[in-house]
Amino acid sequence: MRQKYIIDKNVEQEELRISEYAVLDTHSKYRNALMVQQHNFSLIGEEKYDHQDVMQSIPKGREAVVDLLRTKNLFPIEPYAKEIAETVIALFRSSQDSTAEILFDDTDLLSTAQNEDTAHA
Repeated sequence: MRQKYIIDKNVEQEELRISEYAVLDTHSKYRNALMVQQHNFSLIGEEKYDHQDVMQSIPKGREAVVDLLRTKNLFPIEPYAKEIAETVIALFRSSQDSTAEILFDDTDLLSTAQNEDTAHA
């Protein structure tokens, strides 16, 4: 599955919003990652966080940020959660509004796992 996370830090509203999108169409014409277009993604969830809560979690490290970001509505797998947390930390280094987009493809995880298995054999 291909997923996209839009991470939006809004200083004026004192909130962080993470929107999760996924490609839900499984037709073969979308199997090639290069062919996936913006309109192929569907919003599957969104979570808002208080600016101060995020600021307090950052000095505690990436795992604390992951713990804060994971909720019943937004619970990305560990590799994705870590990258999202790193992106949030980077966004909060600035005092301005900022947005980031992260794309994930589960086939990349499978390729990495297969390469690790081969290396350990």
